Amino acid sequence: MSRPPGRKQENHKISRELFVLTYGALVAQLCKDYEKDEDVNICLDRMGYGIGVRLIDDFLARSAVKKCRSYAETTDMIAQVAFKMYLGITASVSCSSAAGNEFSLILDKNPLVDFVEELPAERASLCYCNLLCGVIRGALEMVHLAAEVTFLQDRLKGDAVTEIGITFLRKAEDRKHKRNK
Repeated sequence: MSRPPGRKQENHKISRELFVLTYGALVAQLCKDYEKDEDVNICLDRMGYGIGVRLIDDFLARSAVKKCRSYAETTDMIAQVAFKMYLGITASVSCSSAAGNEFSLILDKNPLVDFVEELPAERASLCYCNLLCGVIRGALEMVHLAAEVTFLQDRLKGDAVTEIGITFLRKAEDRKHKRNK
């Protein structure tokens, strides 16, 4: 089906509140469907991974960013550009390893928990925003950067900040040597 000439392509966006409420309903339904929090966490990670695999194309097309030359630059791009583009927030970045392959994204505000006060006591091991970890991991894998992405701290669990840890699984030197062969 083609568009009539003269009509501009519309960019559909949903309101942030609708997205956050829909996400909350999704997590609530998963909690009903699965008895164990670990199963819910795995499901959210898988869903996020699928989103990240597809989202990276949109990100690269819309942001017109250049190729990142280091893990630090990649992590800054996620924190400053991608989070702003898709969540309306920015995160601060800190490197937590001498090898330069472990980073933390610290979120002052997490829009996915706008309407959540706290997790129920029986859901203490639930990682409510685990979808974000999957999205980051999926997007990074699509640009050939294998990474482990986990929540290190979560305000919903009483921590002072929300912190996402990213560990790149191959050293930067390993990637350079493979390219030069």
